[in-house]
Amino acid sequence: MKILIPFVALATLISFSTDAGATPRPGGIPLTSQKSAFPFPIVEKTLANGLRIFVVPFDSPGLVAYYSVVRTGSRNEVEPGKSGFAHFFEHMMFRGTERYATERYNAEIKAMGADSNAFTTEDMTVYHILAGKSALARVVEIEADRFLNLKYDEPSFEKEARAVLGEYNKGSSDPMQKMAEVLYDHAFAVHTYKHTTIGFLRDIEDMPHQFDYSRQFFDRYYRPDNVILLVVGDVTGDEVFPLVEKAYGAWTRGPARPPVPVESPQTREQRATVAWKGASLPMLFLGYHAPAFSTTSIDGPALDVLAELLFAERSRLHKHLVLDEQKVETLEGGEGRHVDPNLFLVLARVKQAKDMAYVESAIGKEITRIAAEGVDGKAMGEVISHARYAFAAQLSTPDQVAQVGADFLALAGRLSAIDEYFARLGQVKSADLQRVARTYFTPQNRTVVTLQPETP
Repeated sequence: MKILIPFVALATLISFSTDAGATPRPGGIPLTSQKSAFPFPIVEKTLANGLRIFVVPFDSPGLVAYYSVVRTGSRNEVEPGKSGFAHFFEHMMFRGTERYATERYNAEIKAMGADSNAFTTEDMTVYHILAGKSALARVVEIEADRFLNLKYDEPSFEKEARAVLGEYNKGSSDPMQKMAEVLYDHAFAVHTYKHTTIGFLRDIEDMPHQFDYSRQFFDRYYRPDNVILLVVGDVTGDEVFPLVEKAYGAWTRGPARPPVPVESPQTREQRATVAWKGASLPMLFLGYHAPAFSTTSIDGPALDVLAELLFAERSRLHKHLVLDEQKVETLEGGEGRHVDPNLFLVLARVKQAKDMAYVESAIGKEITRIAAEGVDGKAMGEVISHARYAFAAQLSTPDQVAQVGADFLALAGRLSAIDEYFARLGQVKSADLQRVARTYFTPQNRTVVTLQPETP
C-alpha cells in the first residue's frame, strides 16, 4: 500500500511517468502515430445501482488489470478533526470479510499468482489487482465481497489506526512530508486540500477513538454510485459485465454526501519557515493557486507546458541555477491534476542557505520574462510533442493503461477526458503561456515555505 504525497516530481505533463524511451504499443505501432492519445477500444456499462464499469480490451494475452476507483480522497474529509480517513480505509479494506478473512484473501491472491495493492491521493482511493485472465471470475468475486461486506470490530479498528500513526511517524523523517503539511496548511483556509492525504497529526492521534465515525465514512463513500470499475487487458465487455452484475448487483446506493468547502481566492502572500534538525539541504517550496482539472479550459494545459519550459533539465532556469552557477542541486516544478483548484508547486534544493533569496528571485524573474516575451513556436512544439510521446510510452501494459485511466476516471468520470485533454494541449499558444504566467504567478497568489536545517 502507498500514500501519495501531494507533490509533482518534475514538470511532467502526465501523472504516471515511466521511461520516456521508444516503447511501442503491442504490435509495434508507436502510439504517437495515432490521432487519439488513448487509442484503445472502450466499452462501458452502468448498473441499476449506479456502478459504472469500463472495459478496455488490450493486446496482453492472458493478463488482466482490475481497478476499483473510489472517487473519494482526503479532499472529502470535510468534518473537522476527521482528516486521514480516506487513507485509513485503504488499510482497512485489507482487513477482510466473513467469507474472505485477511489470511484467506491473501492466500487467494497468492494462489492466483496475482498482485494486489492500493493507493490514496487527495481525490481518489484506488484498489488494483493484476492477474491472469483465468482468474477473472475469482477476482471479481473477492473484490465485490470486500466492497459489499467489509467487516471489522473495534479492536481491529484501533490496531489499524495505530498503524497509520506509525506510518505518519515513519514519514516524519522526510523533510518533504513536513514541508508539504506546512505549505498546504498555509495555502488553504477552508478547503480540505488544507491537510495532506495522511491527515493532520492531531487527527491521526485521535483516530483510535473514532470507531463510530469510521462506519459512517465507509457507509457514505463506499457505495456503487461513488465507485468506478476499470478492467484492462485480454477481456471483452461480454466477459466482464455478467460477472460484475452478478457480484455487485445487490450493492445499494449510498446516502447524500456532504459538499466540499469552496476556497476563496488568496489575497496576500503566505510565508512559513520549517526548522529541521536532521541532515538536509536548505529547501525552497513554492505553491501558487492553480485551476482544477478541466477538459474545456486551456489554462491547465498551458500551465503544464509552462512547467516544462521553466523547470525541465533543458530549461534556461535549470541551466542557470543548477549547471552554470551551481547554487541549486535539484529544481522541480509542476501542477498535478485535481478535482478542485489546487497548487502549482516549485521545489528547489539549495546548496547554501545564503542563496535562498537569490534562487527565489531568479525563479520569479524567469516567470516574469516568459510573461513578457512569450515562447517561440519551435520550443512549444517540442514540449507538446514530448508530452504526447512520453504519454504514449507509458501505455505499454494493461496495468499502466489502467493507472492512467483511473486518474482520469476519478477526475472526470470518463476515459474520453484523456483525448479531450490532449486536444486542448495541442491548442496551447504562446499568448496562453503569457496570460497564465501573469494570472497565477503573482505574489498574493503564492505560499512560500523554506526548510532551514539547524547547524550543530
